[in-house]
Amino acid sequence: MNIITAKVWNFGDNIDTDLIIAARYLNTSDPDELAKHVMEDADPEFSKKLKKGDVIVAGENFGCGSSREHAPIALKAAGVEAVVAKSFARIFYRNAFNMGLPIFELKESNEIKEGQTIKIDMDSGKIENLDTNRSYAFSPIPEFMQELIACGGLINYAKKEIQ
Repeated sequence: MNIITAKVWNFGDNIDTDLIIAARYLNTSDPDELAKHVMEDADPEFSKKLKKGDVIVAGENFGCGSSREHAPIALKAAGVEAVVAKSFARIFYRNAFNMGLPIFELKESNEIKEGQTIKIDMDSGKIENLDTNRSYAFSPIPEFMQELIACGGLINYAKKEIQ
């Protein structure tokens, strides 16, 4: 069973890829270096406050803007376990899975507040807010996409398939 239990960090609507990782840091593709600057323009202290395994919960259109793979790489390298949002930009959606970062669309994402703890069950498509005892349903991630996540992304998945 694929379960994520994590503390929540909130961000609003239209969080673009430049806010996730600013263009001034795109001269590197080193995940550890990118992680130091994740969400820096939204909250300069975010990478220091974030704990490995925490989750971002956001509003509509998360990951809009340019189609840089650096955005999900930075989030994952910083320790973000998953992103829950009302909706995702299409290219970010695919890039996230290709990089092995699980993301979940939840129309009630605005009901989950910063500092709360949620439990995400990838198999059943259920998110439970452990602070409010509310449960929410989302469309479960297809099995193939779960395999991408389990392998750590598309490149690792392809390497496994070749062997």
